[in-house]
Amino acid sequence: MINWLWLGSAMLLCLQWIFVHFAGIHLPPHLQALTSGVAIFGAAFALSWAAELSQKDIPQALAIALLALIAVLPEYAVDMYFAWTAGKDPSYAAFATANMTGANRLLIGVGWAAVVLTYWFTTHKRAVRLEPGHKIEILYLGVATLYSFLIPLKGQLDLSDAAALILVFIFYMRAAAKADHVEPELEGPAAMIEGWGAAARRAMTIIFFFLSAFTIFIAAEPFAEALLATGREYGIEEFVLVQWLAPLASESPEFIVAILFALKAQPGISMGALLSSKVNQWTLLIGMIPVAYAISAGQITAMQMDPRQVEEMFLTAAQSIFAVAVLANLSFSVLEAVMIFVLFSTQLLLPDPQFRFYYSFLYVILAVGLVLLKKDARDGLCSLLSRSALGSHAVDKS
Repeated sequence: MINWLWLGSAMLLCLQWIFVHFAGIHLPPHLQALTSGVAIFGAAFALSWAAELSQKDIPQALAIALLALIAVLPEYAVDMYFAWTAGKDPSYAAFATANMTGANRLLIGVGWAAVVLTYWFTTHKRAVRLEPGHKIEILYLGVATLYSFLIPLKGQLDLSDAAALILVFIFYMRAAAKADHVEPELEGPAAMIEGWGAAARRAMTIIFFFLSAFTIFIAAEPFAEALLATGREYGIEEFVLVQWLAPLASESPEFIVAILFALKAQPGISMGALLSSKVNQWTLLIGMIPVAYAISAGQITAMQMDPRQVEEMFLTAAQSIFAVAVLANLSFSVLEAVMIFVLFSTQLLLPDPQFRFYYSFLYVILAVGLVLLKKDARDGLCSLLSRSALGSHAVDKS
């Protein structure tokens, strides 16, 4: 019964916005943000079920990578809208950066930490151990993160950044595709649908994907514009709404699914999906922003960043390098999770620009200190570096 409730709720959240859209109903900004936002929320659930079901037919590591890619499609849709609009109205460039940096920091600061803490509350085990196969994600996240420090130094996002980061994403997907196939253990509505048989499973996978994709397509622009209008109406800074509220709507389903797996004492699946999502967002999502911007502008041009965007980008890159250092030894402890959450949450209370730089340097210092002081972290980093010839290491089968 609970599976039918989850399934029906997600479908209704999508269908209510489809009705509003085609009925031509005009809502106040805050209601439009709510209705379109919950439609994206429902679509994200359906997309995650589609990706889980697809694991029955393709290699697990590739399926997890695709799951993460599909799961962040709502985030892509909102960010691509801002980037596309920025090509015609440069004032929207800040919102594209806000949404991207907010999504990435929220994923690590809340999502990753929540999985470890949930697992600890459930089992009293003080660390989540990752399988060696997850070195794939950690390696490519590290490569993308090192490159990302160049972006705030340049003060712009351009097509060279797009080429570099999309190339990292392609190599990552290629490495994931070489993994051995492992039969997945499905949960919730996906498990229920899998029991209907192969034909029904594949049909539902297609239905989930197309219904969700269509919902996201028609909801992304109204949601983004309603957020901005709500901020103007209530005197809330638009940048802040776009940076934190938009990613919450698009990524909450992913967090919920990850926490459910952690509650079932399967934190490896949770962390695998969230780690892969981070790689996707830190490569393909960033890479597509200058592409959408240039196409919309109708010329080969870079998207310039103002000082606020530069600070946010630097802070997000610094958080990412600390996360790589934490996971280098394939272990994520409760203490490290608390540290990541506290660093994330306290920076929200200190809006002064100088504190963004303080936190950025703190993240970098902590990353260096972790590698220097912890032998297993140092050994893990050396292991990753030994496989740094992209494409040649493929999958660690140890």
